[in-house]
Amino acid sequence: MPANKEFSVRMEDKPGTLGKFCRALAERGVNIVAFEAWPAQWNSEVRLVVDNPQSAKTALDNHKVDYSERDVALVKIPHRPGELARAASQLGDASINVDYAYGGVEPTTNSPMLIFGVADVSKAVKVLDEAFSKAA
Repeated sequence: MPANKEFSVRMEDKPGTLGKFCRALAERGVNIVAFEAWPAQWNSEVRLVVDNPQSAKTALDNHKVDYSERDVALVKIPHRPGELARAASQLGDASINVDYAYGGVEPTTNSPMLIFGVADVSKAVKVLDEAFSKAA
């Protein structure tokens, strides 16, 4: 699976904010395929990967959402024990440090998907593609 865009957003940490944010994306037909959020200094930090980054950018711009973009490595994995260990080990064996990671669902098959924030995304994508291209 190729690299993809990840959006990082800082939003107010109060009831309803996340719902409004997600609704803005949904109204543009954007499907969130991976998501994580955590509290940070009276705000919430949100990272997400979507099926249509260009439409997401339009929605975020139209709603005047402050965001940043970053390339991340994605890999679809089999749903069984040890697959996260295998992915992390393959990256480690290639001397790729994982800055952060989270999970999602591949939109066409609903298969588990891992998202890795790493310094060298193209190298990570190559390593993960080789490791999981024959996974069943």
